[in-house]
Amino acid sequence: MQVAIIDSGGANIGSVRYALERLGVDSVLTRDWPVIQRAARVILPGVGAAAVAMARLRDADLARRIGTLQQPVLGICLGMQLLFDSSDEGGTPIPMLGIIPGKISAITRGTDARGATLRVPHMGWNTLEPEQPDPIMDALGQPPWMYFVHGYAAPISAHTLASVDYGQRYSALVRKDNFYGAQFHPERSAGDGARLLDNFIKLTRAKE
Repeated sequence: MQVAIIDSGGANIGSVRYALERLGVDSVLTRDWPVIQRAARVILPGVGAAAVAMARLRDADLARRIGTLQQPVLGICLGMQLLFDSSDEGGTPIPMLGIIPGKISAITRGTDARGATLRVPHMGWNTLEPEQPDPIMDALGQPPWMYFVHGYAAPISAHTLASVDYGQRYSALVRKDNFYGAQFHPERSAGDGARLLDNFIKLTRAKE
């Protein structure tokens, strides 16, 4: 099996490839549409600015095509956010891929259970709260611990598989059909992250 990692310019691409190697999975970094279309699984990583990532996808003629993929697709961090309709990043709404309904908004600076002000961006380890069952979460910890780095987030919706509490609840793991999104970094999340990636690799195609 080969996984196509879409070259969206994210700084986490190397760590994603190493995480797949540890699972014994071959991957290729590419912006070549025929390679992406033929791959058994597709990962859309991302770290950085939404507008820059979207411009890179449009320049490669991928923005209009990614939503047509039939195999399991996983967006990671910014890659998850790109799956949504739009983002408020930068103060002006940015059109995204429009695969999952909803708008990405800045995290509101809140307080923790002790009343301490939470820093933004949300950076560090946090637990997931399952919202609905899905094979991608099989055999994760109780609760699963994942590593987050983000200043923008998706709201809770019918597509939320798991949420995270950081002053208020946000979507941490989402799904619409064969498209999944993880706001955290599974490639940096030790055992639980490795299990989630392994579960993703073992998913059956949504149309089978």
